[in-house]
Amino acid sequence: MAINTQEAKQVEQANASGRVPVVFVHGLWLLSSSWDRWATVFEEAGYATLTPDWPGDPKTIQEANANPDAFVGQTVGQVADHFEEVVSGLTRKPAVIGHSFGGLLTQILAGRGRSAASVAIDPAAFRGVLPLPVSALRASFPVLSNPANRSRAVPLTFEQFRYAFANAVPAAEAKELFDTFAVPAPGAPLFQAATANFSPRTEASVDTRNPGRGPLLIISGEQDHTVPWAIAYASYRRQRDNPGVTEIVEMPQRGHSLTIDRGWREVADTALAFVKRFV
Repeated sequence: MAINTQEAKQVEQANASGRVPVVFVHGLWLLSSSWDRWATVFEEAGYATLTPDWPGDPKTIQEANANPDAFVGQTVGQVADHFEEVVSGLTRKPAVIGHSFGGLLTQILAGRGRSAASVAIDPAAFRGVLPLPVSALRASFPVLSNPANRSRAVPLTFEQFRYAFANAVPAAEAKELFDTFAVPAPGAPLFQAATANFSPRTEASVDTRNPGRGPLLIISGEQDHTVPWAIAYASYRRQRDNPGVTEIVEMPQRGHSLTIDRGWREVADTALAFVKRFV
């Protein structure tokens, strides 16, 4: 799917600025607006920021919740190709930062040689990542419990969001995050990730050995239910054979909402420090 008008404008502005671009990739149950505060931090640090949508994403939280079918049909491969199209329009190779399924997409783009440096935050698993902790199964149960959800968009209830995203923050903050950020998500990517190790041609695969991958940092939230340390570390182990720099850091007492909750700035600063070292 072609890039939209806003994405084309961001590419044009980044190229005109002469600055190093940073591309942010959101994950499931969030929109690109979840990166707005991060984009401000990176702009102030001298980078040109881009916050592309997944193809077909509604523009606002309100539109997304009113029209969940807009998300139907989004797959890992389709979204990866869309972000690659955005990146290919840049005159300078960008840093790419992604959260959750955005972290998986970040690694796919890096494996295609499309990023100068990458930060994958609580990244969804790809083919070859074997651990499957109970908490991860419970977090994905609202989608994977019904095979028909593969072709649907699935919202989370507050209780499901609390467990999967906001378990490490107070209940009042969890409710605020849910009301501010949560949207339905396509079921297909979760089924693709869940079956990746049984499907040799899965779109949820990463070229971890490409020497053009560039430096990669994986950030893991210590209390993350959706992508626990076991998954993040298994991703790191797959990546560390790459000739590029590969690092992992654990953020204490943080859950899957670490990019949007009250501690977001610490995570943003960790990512920014890594990007500054290499780009």
